[in-house]
Amino acid sequence: MIKSMTGYGRAQKQIDGRDILVEIKSVNSRFLEQNVRIGRNYTYLEEELKSLVKTKVSRGKVELSVTITLVDGKKADIKVNDEIVKGYLDAMHNYNETTTEGEYYYLECDVRIPAQMKWSSILQLPDVFRIEKIQDDEEEIRREVLEVAQNAVDAFVQMRETEGEKLAEDVLSRADVIASLVEIIEEKAPELTQKYRERLYAKLSEILQNTAIDEQRILTEAAVFSEKTAVDEETVRLKSHISQLKTLMQLPESVGRKLDFLVQEMNREVNTIGSKIQDVEITAIVVDIKSEIEKIREQIQNIE
Repeated sequence: MIKSMTGYGRAQKQIDGRDILVEIKSVNSRFLEQNVRIGRNYTYLEEELKSLVKTKVSRGKVELSVTITLVDGKKADIKVNDEIVKGYLDAMHNYNETTTEGEYYYLECDVRIPAQMKWSSILQLPDVFRIEKIQDDEEEIRREVLEVAQNAVDAFVQMRETEGEKLAEDVLSRADVIASLVEIIEEKAPELTQKYRERLYAKLSEILQNTAIDEQRILTEAAVFSEKTAVDEETVRLKSHISQLKTLMQLPESVGRKLDFLVQEMNREVNTIGSKIQDVEITAIVVDIKSEIEKIREQIQNIE
């Protein structure tokens, strides 16, 4: 199936307290170029993400970005810093000698707070809490990120295939136009020799007037002209190239480079036809064919 080299895919999911967003996009390139943007703590996933993309993409400049955000406090362990709180309270006790025994309430961590103090006041003191980040499970993160990345890549490939179908329709329709124009050339090319022969006879008749005209010489000149202007080989090869193009468009693998080469060969045959035949009508047809080939070439630049 024909795929476009341009595309975009996005997937987002909350898994186990993490919000994971994966975006992937691509533009044209002769080869496969990959760039993965991911947080510094997760760079160990870069090569595996590239491998995932490579299974689905063979050409194009691909950029994949991964954003991981914690949606709750599950990944952090927050505790009261007992020593800091005790230090604050000791300082307060030493400063306020009027504090009486018994006027305290207790926290779960067994820190005594004077009754006249509010817990909200304690919270505002520096370094009261100690935040300890829980070590991430790399295998768990790998599994979660790759799951979301797979969904993003699938959406990305689907878009490339949809765009590829449109490209294929356009290319094949233009190939049909070229084939019909080649048939016209094949019909008109043999008539050129007869027209040349008639023009040559008329010219010689005008020059020689009543003098006898050498019919054999005219036939010889017409034969030489016919050989020089014969384009049978070029039209046969051109039709063969069109047939190959249609076959390539049906193949499941990447065919962009092959199509590019084939279009160059088609253009070469048309140029040869144009150089051999100086007929105004056929020259106009040649120009139309070259225009269609150029449009096909432009479209092929977008095909994987």
